[in-house]
Amino acid sequence: MLATLDMLIVAVYAVALFVIAQWVSREKTGHEKGAEDYFLAGKALPWWAIGASLIAANISAEQIIGMSGSGYAIGLAIASYEWMAAFTLLLVGKYLLPIFLETGIYTMPQFLAQRYDNRVKTVMALFWLGVYTFVNLTSILWLGALAINTVAGVDLATSLVTLGTFAIAYSLYGGLRAVALTDIIQVVLLVLGGLLIAWILLDQVAEGAGPMAGFSILTAQAPEKFHMILQEGHPHYMSLPGLSVLLGGMWIMNISYWGFNQYIIQRALGAKSVDEAQKGIAFAAFLKLLMPVIVVLPGIAMFVLNAELASPDQAYPSAMTLLPVGIKGLVFAALLAAIVSSLASMCNSISTIFTVDVAPMLGFATDDGTAGVRLGRIVAVCAMAIAMIAAKPLLGNFEQAFQYIQEFTGFFTPGIVAIFMLGLFWSRTTATAALLAAIASAVLSLLLKLYMPELPFMDRVGLVFLLCVGIGILWSLARPTPQPGFVDPTGVSFSTSQTFNISALVVTLILVFFYTVWW
Repeated sequence: MLATLDMLIVAVYAVALFVIAQWVSREKTGHEKGAEDYFLAGKALPWWAIGASLIAANISAEQIIGMSGSGYAIGLAIASYEWMAAFTLLLVGKYLLPIFLETGIYTMPQFLAQRYDNRVKTVMALFWLGVYTFVNLTSILWLGALAINTVAGVDLATSLVTLGTFAIAYSLYGGLRAVALTDIIQVVLLVLGGLLIAWILLDQVAEGAGPMAGFSILTAQAPEKFHMILQEGHPHYMSLPGLSVLLGGMWIMNISYWGFNQYIIQRALGAKSVDEAQKGIAFAAFLKLLMPVIVVLPGIAMFVLNAELASPDQAYPSAMTLLPVGIKGLVFAALLAAIVSSLASMCNSISTIFTVDVAPMLGFATDDGTAGVRLGRIVAVCAMAIAMIAAKPLLGNFEQAFQYIQEFTGFFTPGIVAIFMLGLFWSRTTATAALLAAIASAVLSLLLKLYMPELPFMDRVGLVFLLCVGIGILWSLARPTPQPGFVDPTGVSFSTSQTFNISALVVTLILVFFYTVWW
């Protein structure tokens, strides 16, 4: 349970966040907030806001609690999701962002409409709306409520409603600007709180001898938890199949998430310029290197301190109960910061896709910017309400939510990446070929799961991606049709600043060091 001081710290955080969000969202006298202001922050986001917002949107309940649970059950190998993401971010910044910013799009479905046709746009827009609402939004709410229940003793239903209501309240008026510009506060809290809990847990492992001694004890008492590349025969090999983590399907998962995911890429689309977006991407890559200390190490520490938890996802909430008064409040505020930021970001992305891509097809007038903003706010509230209702029925029975999310999205991710990669870099790809790749992704993934259950899901993702690309190429060659919307990458500059280049080199060298030490 939280002491009075802890509750005071959480209350100060909540009030401060709400006040700052409203202050940064204000408009000049006589200026009404338009669609670009609301959905893309007026395309004026600085690099630090982009980088912080990328991490704040990404690191949420399913990341902190779910990956700590996976750290408890699997070990450091789950950190590949974080460290491989750091390198993926650099690739996205160099090769994908310049193309997206050149087109001036608001949403990923909008890009697909320009590149292919409205059929592809509609299919993918409806798919993303469904996944964001019933998978991502619900998982963030559920795991966040689980944390509040464990640490503060608040029942799950009240926790769900409180989280959802607060996230909507602070972000509804300002849209992406309110979310992105307050995310620097969220990230500071997240990093500070995460480092504090890791420090304290390591010190407890060492019985007061300090965190470095605690880390040495972890590696000595649980050496099986400190292997980045799992060997065949490992109990969790099916989740992280050896070298496939470095060379196979994880690339597809990461490129899809960081490059073609509205929820993430929307921050970069709101940048002042390509250079500013790339600086933000590099900043996020550095933060990603730090994340395993915050989201994985506490899970390993809890395994050493208490290897008898009822569920791996109880690792992080249980760790928080071990913290002293005051520190517990700060760490709890950091967890809330991550949760509400992700909730607000997800709702903003849902409202953006619905307003820009779906509403016009349903006859809603969105040409007027203010009308689009009003509709976007209504959609955000409705999406949150649906997620509150659906959270427990959908996620209440899963032990490791993070792995569940990866498994589900893995059915569709190969097709998404195939559609975008072919569309971006091969001019002969047709709209029908893109649709066939999307359908093939779900069908082939299901067939392989049913008839080749021994195939690890990561390998399945990589194999299905290659098959989807092959289907797209063969159909496009057999049934060629003009695609006037093709964005020629040769007309886009992929040159990057010296700052970005140096950052990319440093990140790469650090990653080589990590994988060498903990191979």
